[in-house]
Amino acid sequence: MDVQTVESLSPERRRAFFERDAGVESIRGDVREILDRVRDEGDVALREFSSRFDGVDVGNIDVAAEAERAIEEVDGDVLAAIRTAIDNVETFHARQVPDDWREEIDGRELGRRFRPIERAGVYVPGGTAAYPSSAIMGIVPARVAGVDHVAVATPPAEEMNPATLAAIHEAGADAVYAVGGAQAVGALAYGTETVSAVQKVVGPGNKWVTAAKAEVRGDVEIDFLAGPSEVLVVADETADPALVAAELVTQAEHDPNASVVAVTDDPDLGAEIATEADRQAGERTREEIIREAFGHDASGVVVARSMSEATLFAEEYAAEHLVILADDDEAILDRIPSAGSAFMGPFTPVAAGDYASGTNHVLPTNGSAKLYGGLSVDSFLRSTTVQRLDEESLSALSETITTLAEAEGLDAHAESVRKRFE
Repeated sequence: MDVQTVESLSPERRRAFFERDAGVESIRGDVREILDRVRDEGDVALREFSSRFDGVDVGNIDVAAEAERAIEEVDGDVLAAIRTAIDNVETFHARQVPDDWREEIDGRELGRRFRPIERAGVYVPGGTAAYPSSAIMGIVPARVAGVDHVAVATPPAEEMNPATLAAIHEAGADAVYAVGGAQAVGALAYGTETVSAVQKVVGPGNKWVTAAKAEVRGDVEIDFLAGPSEVLVVADETADPALVAAELVTQAEHDPNASVVAVTDDPDLGAEIATEADRQAGERTREEIIREAFGHDASGVVVARSMSEATLFAEEYAAEHLVILADDDEAILDRIPSAGSAFMGPFTPVAAGDYASGTNHVLPTNGSAKLYGGLSVDSFLRSTTVQRLDEESLSALSETITTLAEAEGLDAHAESVRKRFE
């Protein structure tokens, strides 16, 4: 992992850091063809794509029964960990549920109410690793929001991972489908003979899943377009280089395209972080993936001239995971409004949020934290504004309403008010 100063970054390297993308544009045409076939051919297309892309001849697409049986197959300590994580995620997300409200404001009764969508689809990745945690993070907030029907799609396998299936069942999914990739997003969006269509598709996935979500957006709602995992660690001279390096290694093991960055105002610390990251990478089972992530231009150790410059770098980066290992961490956090999730202090690894602290790990990447936050109860709610005016309060507003309506050339709007006083 290389070490550079902020002022020495070339324009190309700055673009790599600050203009990250999910790499979906080059495959959107292929994804569109997959989605069209799923919409036209239903289960036949799902089975063909599972054979072609996953190497699995799928019998039953609906695997809810297998998910229920999985709780008998996983080790007791794994099942206990799944249940603890679910409890903690439920507790945190329950705090997010908004209350309906009505208030009288100058004689006008005004308010807002919140109602869940009826049907949500959660994508749970498979591939090179099993992700029971992603099942929990997608299903639980939907359940807490009050969604009636939560469907899960997860890639098929000759032997589907029992921990993932158990987590899906324990978290409370109503339907479980063995289908992955772009075809899974299409099935959830448009429905097939087996898969019921939903109103919103959420959850992380590879670039094929992301491209499919981009294509179906408008036909259904999605959460957001997520790219490879990323972390940015802000560290000052008080930080332990081993802990900084551990966070870089942790995110790098997800994906060779992961972006892992440390920024510090201490040149000696920067060099120690790079050395320690290289050492720790050699101890991990996914060393090859980690080193590939370390090697691309969106990863590295950056030395700033001051902590002010470091925080400016962090804000421009807008990390999915922001780790702050510094003496004045709260002040630094206040200066970095754009981050998916913030991890404060030496005893708060990103892994805590990934699994069990209670926060959600489905987070914006590629700088999108400047625009929106991660998956939450809000993701599954709709709001309706409510108003009731009496004769006196409408009369008080009538001149304002009619004047503006006529200024816009909408005389019927103005007349709708006047008629109430004839």
